[in-house]
Amino acid sequence: MDVKAILIWVAIGIIAGWLASVVVGGGGLIRYLVSGLIGAFVGGFLFKLAGINVNLGNAYVNEIVVAAVGAIVVVLLARLIA
Repeated sequence: MDVKAILIWVAIGIIAGWLASVVVGGGGLIRYLVSGLIGAFVGGFLFKLAGINVNLGNAYVNEIVVAAVGAIVVVLLARLIA
């Protein structure tokens, strides 16, 4: 994995985490990154499990939407457990 791919993952994670924080609250750059990256895995799993195919015309936008939905799920589950 090269540096460009890692930077793209970080950017997608931060954007997805920020979108999740807009919906459910929270803040902080590190929290955005962590919730966005974990949300990407959770969202990918949930969308694949449900058979949902997101096609918004751009691969990066698709990944951000899936990661943001996953991050929302992760944040809500974390609040439920805590």
